[in-house]
Amino acid sequence: MKKNKLFVALGALGLVLGVASCNNNTSYEYALVTDVGDIDDESFNQTSWEALRDFAEENKKTYQYYRPTEDSTAARLVAIDQAVQRGAKIVVCPGYLFEDAVFDAQTKYPDVKFVLIDGTPHTADYGTYETKENTVSIIYKEEISGFLAGYAAVMDGNKSVGFCGGMTVPAVQRFGSGFVQGADYAAGELGLTDVSCRYYYAGAFQATDEATAKMKSWYTSGVETVFASGGKVYQSVAEGCNEVEGATWIGVDVDQSSVDENVLTSATKGLREAVMSALEVYNEGSWDIIGGQDYNLGLNAEFGDVAAKDYVGIPTTDEAWRFESFTLDQYNDILDAIKSGEVTISNSTTEAPVTENFEVTYESPFASAE
Repeated sequence: MKKNKLFVALGALGLVLGVASCNNNTSYEYALVTDVGDIDDESFNQTSWEALRDFAEENKKTYQYYRPTEDSTAARLVAIDQAVQRGAKIVVCPGYLFEDAVFDAQTKYPDVKFVLIDGTPHTADYGTYETKENTVSIIYKEEISGFLAGYAAVMDGNKSVGFCGGMTVPAVQRFGSGFVQGADYAAGELGLTDVSCRYYYAGAFQATDEATAKMKSWYTSGVETVFASGGKVYQSVAEGCNEVEGATWIGVDVDQSSVDENVLTSATKGLREAVMSALEVYNEGSWDIIGGQDYNLGLNAEFGDVAAKDYVGIPTTDEAWRFESFTLDQYNDILDAIKSGEVTISNSTTEAPVTENFEVTYESPFASAE
């Protein structure tokens, strides 16, 4: 028994030592805890960290980030503990991996504010969901971003498209469903009858040999662009894309145009905007407006008393706009059609999207059998 206790103690110590440390006794009011990667992951961690850093510097607040030593709830909780011990009054937790950690932390630290990005707090067994008054949870209408990416791809002339998701989780499914619906809607607008779409889950949020082989086969058999949705799975898609000159792929979550010159566009979530909005509400002393709320942010969405914004879409900067024929005016037109309700997009994660202009080749079931 003593030996077991020693192992537990050493394990906990290892978790603490692995978290980003500070060399002085400075108190940091604003904190971010990374999920699995670091703040240079070109995705959730980096975008959320840069938003917190920029807001804190603009408002002359102290800030720090903390990195867990491993991919576990225990390690994430230790990182949150250290952030609070170092003076954190508000902690940003980017990614659904924090759902059960924030569920525990919000009770343990009732005087600390938590911003959970891309998830809702729940117990480890998913038995209880609760967003306490000191927490705000933010998820996104990924189906809209996916729709816009699929619509733009077909409007730009791509007739053979594909979707490569990481794992069968709701956010990935909504991205994929929206992509299929957007491609189908564009095909209908253009009167096309020769559009095709393949659909596949890699089973992991990382590149795999199987996914890479499949992407190579897709591209060499005529697929022109693939939407890569799921962490580092884009590396498998990018490797397949490199097999064919002129082929492209579509990024996810953030603008990934800087990752690869072959990125056509990206289906984005307003991670930066959401973090900024939450910190703005906190900084103004208006937390009660958003505390205890679960937000599902889409187009022209309201967040507390912050002016309505578009929290989903595709990037429109000159560097990211790589379409040959799809125009910004066309993009704004489809945005208006969605906002007005003229175009409706299913967000179902149990039923595959209905298409009118082509059939989808599902190489993985749209929804898990559970």
